[in-house]
Amino acid sequence: MACKTDNNKYESLLEDVIDNGFENMTRAVISLLNEAMKLDRSRHLQATSYERTEDRNGYANGYKPKTLNTRLGKLELEVPQVRDSSSGFYPNSLEKGLRSEQALKSAIAEMYIQGVSTRRVKKITEELCGFEVSSSQVSRLTKSLDEQFEAWRTRPLERYCYLILDARYEKVRHGGHVIDNAVLVAHGIDYDGNKRILGVSVSLSESEVHWRNFLESLVKRGLNGLKLIVSDAHSGLKAGLRSVFPSVPWQRCQFHLQQNAQSYVPKLSMKKAVAKDIRDVFNAPSYVESERLLGLAIEKYNTSAPKLSIWMEENIKEGLTVFEFPEEHWKKLRTSNLAERVNKEIKRRTKVVGIFPNEASCLRLVSAILIEMDEEWMQGKRYLKEVTI
Repeated sequence: MACKTDNNKYESLLEDVIDNGFENMTRAVISLLNEAMKLDRSRHLQATSYERTEDRNGYANGYKPKTLNTRLGKLELEVPQVRDSSSGFYPNSLEKGLRSEQALKSAIAEMYIQGVSTRRVKKITEELCGFEVSSSQVSRLTKSLDEQFEAWRTRPLERYCYLILDARYEKVRHGGHVIDNAVLVAHGIDYDGNKRILGVSVSLSESEVHWRNFLESLVKRGLNGLKLIVSDAHSGLKAGLRSVFPSVPWQRCQFHLQQNAQSYVPKLSMKKAVAKDIRDVFNAPSYVESERLLGLAIEKYNTSAPKLSIWMEENIKEGLTVFEFPEEHWKKLRTSNLAERVNKEIKRRTKVVGIFPNEASCLRLVSAILIEMDEEWMQGKRYLKEVTI
């Protein structure tokens, strides 16, 4: 159903911003959110106000006031209500924004309470949190968030064709010291070609035991049907894969292989040529042709860069597994770029905190970010064509 929008209202909002600038920005945001929630309700009900339709999914039932603390201050909103609906309704604009906003607030508030705050943190707390920072209040907030996030992290999984794994590091305080903790994230592509975020874990490192425990948790939740796993070649991850998914083919990220190869190039003047030769291998039209080009490259550098030649012979083939799969999937499966883009979004949001006060706080904020991304993916278009292998 296509919901009509009142352009006059939006033009009025723009005029208000043009005339008053930031002075009345809060009022404009309130109006915009209220209108967005009305539109969201119409889409949920599959009918606009007073519209007669057989597809209607319930009825509008007035509004409920809600005060929302944000970086713009307190927003006094009117949340649309429904009745006789086949499923519950809560505006997406509030649901999506609240989780990561609250997780960020709780992380900063914990820093303040634990005595590790600086003048900068105190200022951020006052401007961002919008509430008096106390141990009891932070405890109530984190308890509510943790219950939501744990339910998402442990939800049942089904059949997924492709699994893409990666990790990034966040600084976390442990016993008076700041330690880089590994944030392990699993991404899946199902047989309809849809991408999803399957799970996340925060560990002290990327050692085998942590990767193994994380991968085993995915299996216990029902993950099955895997045809290919894509990742870099971290030793802990590779060992974990051998332990949990010994029979699933593995595609080593071609981007990371290109980076690794440069460590074995003896002269700066050779780097571009080496990168091109490896790229030609990866971009070959078939596995047979890629093997032929790889053989030529190994022979080419046998004298001028013997260590590179040996490395290529031992490692490049790990990046050619993708040729066994449908050609239309090669571009998306040859690297772990999907995971890298997720990591960039995590970094963009976590840099506000800097150093997390504890591991739970880190997991909380990252979980909130990933849930929002996963929900966006569910509503977006398919990542790959339907998988028929």
